[in-house]
Amino acid sequence: MLSVRLEKFNDFGEWRNKARQLLAAGMNPSQVVWRVGAEDSGLFEAGDDMLPQPDGPIGSVPSQFIDLARDVIQHADPERFAILYRMLWRLQSEPHILQNAADSVHQMLAKMASAVHRDTHKMRAFVRFRSIIVEGEERYIAWFEPDHYILEANAPFFTRRFSGMHWAIITPYASAFWDKDNLRFGPGGSKKDIPAEGAVEDDWRIYYGAIFNPARLKVSMMKSEMPVKYWRNLPEAERIAPLIRNARQMEQDMIARATTQPPARHLRQKAREVEAPEKTEQFQTLHDVSEAVDACRRCPLYEHATQAVFGEGPPQAQVMFVGEQPGDQEDLQGRPFIGPAGQVFDDAIKNAGIDRSRLYVTNAVKHFKFVPRGKRRIHQKPNTGEIQACRFWLDLEREFVKPKIVVALGATAAQALVGKAVSISSTRGRAIDLEDGAVLIVTNHPSYLLRIPDPETKAREREKFDADLMLIKSMMQTLEK
Repeated sequence: MLSVRLEKFNDFGEWRNKARQLLAAGMNPSQVVWRVGAEDSGLFEAGDDMLPQPDGPIGSVPSQFIDLARDVIQHADPERFAILYRMLWRLQSEPHILQNAADSVHQMLAKMASAVHRDTHKMRAFVRFRSIIVEGEERYIAWFEPDHYILEANAPFFTRRFSGMHWAIITPYASAFWDKDNLRFGPGGSKKDIPAEGAVEDDWRIYYGAIFNPARLKVSMMKSEMPVKYWRNLPEAERIAPLIRNARQMEQDMIARATTQPPARHLRQKAREVEAPEKTEQFQTLHDVSEAVDACRRCPLYEHATQAVFGEGPPQAQVMFVGEQPGDQEDLQGRPFIGPAGQVFDDAIKNAGIDRSRLYVTNAVKHFKFVPRGKRRIHQKPNTGEIQACRFWLDLEREFVKPKIVVALGATAAQALVGKAVSISSTRGRAIDLEDGAVLIVTNHPSYLLRIPDPETKAREREKFDADLMLIKSMMQTLEK
């Protein structure tokens, strides 16, 4: 029996390297036992030191298995490595086995992946940071007890969500540390390492009490979404029992003080109906439109944005790129696509041999929609009403520029251009005729590439994006003939 030793509980790359060595040596799953860390080997188990290191590709597997394995490797079942290798071995002779949902091994892997997904959802929902002061600086620390080894895969989510905070997440098996620039991992800890009370505890209690709706109380469903096992680590959980106990009286009080005034959103809509004097006939040039857009009051986004960000490029450009909305830098400087996503865009079109000075670049929504988080403004996706309200300006841009090719960067832009929600996967790679005679091409927004944490996935998606731009370059060359 061969003992294969892994150093980490959940390192997919480490497991894959060992599995490739086993395949190269022709090792049947029945001949292999997997060990982790300092786990003792059996008396009759040989070490894996003599396994060959393959120089090139070994076998083949569908991408579905890679995605499945990345999830399963995080599961706490000690047999996960063996089960994955058993499936990998079978895939060499049964390449379509993953299409058989009734296969027992496939079912085991699917259940493990599903359990990891549930644990991931709970972690992202129930991590609660506590504020502490370290050397005069405010920092945040959280304790969480996952069922599986999910910390490393989920830490990048928290770096994006709390990028401006100096934080640590402690779990029994490992810890993650973020210093606003770098993410690192260390050994696990215990709950006693976490302060008993933090400055933000009251905020959670107040927030939970504010969103509690006694008229929609369903205790069994609440416990399903917020399992009792997590309550001991949630500051707001202490309010659950009294809120449930008093729900009937709270509901009667709500009925007694029911409002007789229309909701604020109705009043805002009424005001917009009065404040929308823009008529298409009042604009004679694209410059007229660009001067008028900053006074737009068609939706509430203008209230917090620095300024409207209009399109930029030749007034008669043959190609128009449409993004989602201005970002933080665009909102401050009043120009489209100059932030991080704009840099990705510039690099990609340069590689495709496209001159940006020949393009008209704009956004479906002209004002920056965001939520404040500390000193930062975090992008928030515009809703259907905001997209529809801003379509007035996008239609004017298309009317004056008259592009032959319109490129939708992301689903929001595609929705603004075709008038309904569409998926990128169903429209990508094909030309769609628009009513004004232009041709629409749909691809990802450059910011999507920035958000992908996995290097392999990022490289794969960048290749797709580059291929879409090469298609556009080819279409531009056809127009020039």
